Amino acid sequence: MLFTARSAAVYGIDASIIDVEVDFSKYVSEKDTFATVGLPDAAVRESRDRVRAAIRNSGFDLPSTKITINLAPADIKKEGSGFDLPMAVGILGAYGALELRDLSDFLLIGELGLDGALRPVPGMLPVAVAARERGIKNLIIPKANAREAAVVDGVSVYPVATLLEVRDLLNQAGNGGIHVPAFHVEPTEVLNELQHFALDFADVRGQQTAKRALEVAAAGGHNILMIGPPGSGKTMLARRLPSILPPLTFDEALETTKIHSVAGVLDAEAGLVTQRPFRSPHHTISDAGLIGGGVIPRPGEVSLAHNGVLFLDELPEFPRNVLEVMRQPLEDRHVTIARASMSLTFPAAFQLAAAMNPCPCGYFNDKSRECHCTPPLIQRYVAKISGPLLDRIDIHIEVPAVQYKELRGAAATETSATIRARVLAAREHQRQRFAAAGAPASATAKSAREKIFSNAQMSTRQIRAFCDLSPDAEKLLERAMVQQGLTARAHDRILKVARTIADLAAEPSIALPHIAEAIQYRTLDRSYWAS
Repeated sequence: MLFTARSAAVYGIDASIIDVEVDFSKYVSEKDTFATVGLPDAAVRESRDRVRAAIRNSGFDLPSTKITINLAPADIKKEGSGFDLPMAVGILGAYGALELRDLSDFLLIGELGLDGALRPVPGMLPVAVAARERGIKNLIIPKANAREAAVVDGVSVYPVATLLEVRDLLNQAGNGGIHVPAFHVEPTEVLNELQHFALDFADVRGQQTAKRALEVAAAGGHNILMIGPPGSGKTMLARRLPSILPPLTFDEALETTKIHSVAGVLDAEAGLVTQRPFRSPHHTISDAGLIGGGVIPRPGEVSLAHNGVLFLDELPEFPRNVLEVMRQPLEDRHVTIARASMSLTFPAAFQLAAAMNPCPCGYFNDKSRECHCTPPLIQRYVAKISGPLLDRIDIHIEVPAVQYKELRGAAATETSATIRARVLAAREHQRQRFAAAGAPASATAKSAREKIFSNAQMSTRQIRAFCDLSPDAEKLLERAMVQQGLTARAHDRILKVARTIADLAAEPSIALPHIAEAIQYRTLDRSYWAS
């Protein structure tokens, strides 16, 4: 007897529908009573023992026949424990324990415990999206995955706790309809809930120049490098960067949630990522941990930081090969991981915030402490960061040690909400400019990666179109290029940052003060260590 249930497998941040075909045939031998075919991995092959125990401990008896389960299409590798539930339901259906014989309108996924309890699996949001796109109306999933799946409109989500609940639910469907209401979440309400940031710029004393640089970075989506001695507040400043970034749109929240769901780091209680991610990997991370990898590739830190901030503290301590693999996602805003079995592309539109000491001891150019590092030692330390990587960081800013009077002062400092208001106003200027200019920022773009949302994403052609300089500003930029030996890429970065500074000032064109401030954010390129 043949019975078919539907499930899904996640590849990258998308899911593919999988048919779970169960067949009972004549009993052959004690060794060969349960076979799974269709390119299953070890976790799927091992599921036969979990499924058999779950069925028996739920009060059902397995017949003395050979069970063959095919996961179709058979040319796609299947992994994970999410196939436990559809395999068990397929066995019950083939055995005649279900009233409903056609499960084409149901998608089932979940891991089974030996007692028949259902456990959550990663990647539920892509599964719900795939079900909607294929016209599958009902989704039966573990309770812990309910909020995540329910943010997708167009599918009815039924969270269950045990295999017996699944049987009862399907029997209701076979006897006139399901009486249990589907689980519902209003995604816009979840996204629009009051966002409370535990970290606020009002807590930061002094460092007005660094705060200004972070405001410019947030307004234009620019990458930033902070250089200063230990204890100067670099990490403290970086952790507050998300509090001044624009709020996530629903599309951004959905895409970010898909990545976190696939990686298994999504908060089950939240169901939807509502704040921009902040990822801060340790400097011992491998290139696969940063970019992503695996036999079936999984997202790395650059993808988990998609639509948010990737913070690399102690930048020179990261292995050089790890830093160099970031060059491609910094430019292309996505990362492609190729393996023998498949090639997957993950989004990686993150904003890089990095911090480093100026020398191994940390006190080069510090007025309060003496540096004991020799010039060759400093040179080797700085050389760990390649020139091409530095060129991809728009803003380099010095963060000096905070003075005692500033640290103990009672003067009020700006809150994140105040800074964020200026950032949003500058982003609105950019949105209107790009929309008026044509297709790159419009809905007709080929993909989200091609849309322009901030000044940092401008191409060379757009820089020429939107970054006209006055004669005085042109002379100042030329002098800086010659004296500091800046590259052509640094030239473009200066113009992008200057455009953002002008947007913060609500100025339609780039004036001399804007280009002067932008050049100031590149002086740490080479001359800082030569001073």
